[in-house]
Amino acid sequence: MISNALLASTGITLALLFLLLGHLRFLIPYRSLLLHQYGTVILLCVAMLFLNLTAALFTLGRRFFLKDTGRKLAHFDRELNAGRTPMPPHLHREELL
Repeated sequence: MISNALLASTGITLALLFLLLGHLRFLIPYRSLLLHQYGTVILLCVAMLFLNLTAALFTLGRRFFLKDTGRKLAHFDRELNAGRTPMPPHLHREELL
């Protein structure tokens, strides 16, 4: 889940940055001045945007893609303990203990 959220937020952040770079072409003559005076603030804002996007996408992913996971795993565990699910010989619980 974390890797999916990081990948999606990286793509969204890059897309937003390229979109902004296209719209802010009139600031090209002032590039060195802006980067010198406001470079750390711009970098901090981009980093906060990236972290917030990652958190939001992680939350959405857990909410929609991991729905009822606990119930499904409990059902599988009950079947496994009842012995109805065929398991390979190297994964039996008795051999692990």
